[in-house]
Amino acid sequence: MTEAAQQPARESHKPQTFASKVFAAQSPSSGLASHTIRRRSPRPQDVQIEILYCGVCHSDLHQVRNEWQSVMPTVYPCVPGHEIVGRVVKVGSAVKKFREGDIAAVGCMVDSDRECANCRAGEEQYCEKFPTLTYNGQDKILGGVTYGGYSESMVVDEAFVLRVSNNLDPAGTAPLLCAGITTYSPLRHWKVRKGQKVGIVGLGGLGHMGVKFAKAFGANVVLFTTSPNKTADAIRLGADEVVISRNAAEMNKHAGSFDFILDAVSAEHDLNAYLQLLKLNGVMTLVGAPEKPSPVSSFNLIMGRRSLAGSAIGGIRETQEMLDFCAEKGISADIELIPIQKINEAYERLLKSDVKYRFVIDMASLK
Repeated sequence: MTEAAQQPARESHKPQTFASKVFAAQSPSSGLASHTIRRRSPRPQDVQIEILYCGVCHSDLHQVRNEWQSVMPTVYPCVPGHEIVGRVVKVGSAVKKFREGDIAAVGCMVDSDRECANCRAGEEQYCEKFPTLTYNGQDKILGGVTYGGYSESMVVDEAFVLRVSNNLDPAGTAPLLCAGITTYSPLRHWKVRKGQKVGIVGLGGLGHMGVKFAKAFGANVVLFTTSPNKTADAIRLGADEVVISRNAAEMNKHAGSFDFILDAVSAEHDLNAYLQLLKLNGVMTLVGAPEKPSPVSSFNLIMGRRSLAGSAIGGIRETQEMLDFCAEKGISADIELIPIQKINEAYERLLKSDVKYRFVIDMASLK
């Protein structure tokens, strides 16, 4: 058969698509503006979601401005957003968990190889072939890259869509899909529980969720901050005590007393100061990612059999567990709701840490 005769058959297998309004960056310096992309029409296993709210993660800013080009270069146009809550408007014929009208959520990934040991264990975030990111990932269906939640609509395989309880506020739920699960997962993995002394370093988008979860797990929670003016807020969020980390005397009185410390700071800071606060077999886990490597004294680990670890987001099963836990305990993020037209201003405010504690976009403003 000639190539010309084969061509129509190949075209017949192309997925159908539809237009979706988005806000996108066209270059590292362009800012975000109105744009239109093509989404795939739902396959039998797919769920189509009308996006109601999308959280603004600090990683959105880095990705839009191509600040991670050495490890994760940005492909333009870039449509950010991986903290997504919306309403199901269409389901494929094979979908079992969702029906039209349900409130559903999508987090940082929309697929994985589903075959490796990590995926089979429900740890898709550590997929050995790397998960398909919700945006700026490889789109295995349409080609090119995936587009995120700064959009009126998206289509996702039901295996990577999460259920949202009617007990949860949809806007306050959006940041749970990244900031929430990023802090919940390590606290669960290292079995934080009642009777333990737990430190949270930093009171930003991640840290404020860490305080809420650690308190909900029954721990005695100590918040570390460089800003004395955050003390009242930390107590309101659930901290039992606040330590100003620049005060050496305050730090020293806690030496060797912590079971677990969650470090949520992405700015350069001294890890050794916190490692010395761990008791025997204590664990410090990093979820913040400073740009420069942090020096660590081996003696701070050896003397006390302490551990320094890191953690990413959670898998789909654990993320659903987290959402259900939040519904049961009445936990959501503290947010500032903004229209999509203020997203560039919000990015500038993010750089100044001028938000308590997470921006969420009301996607109705895109209409």
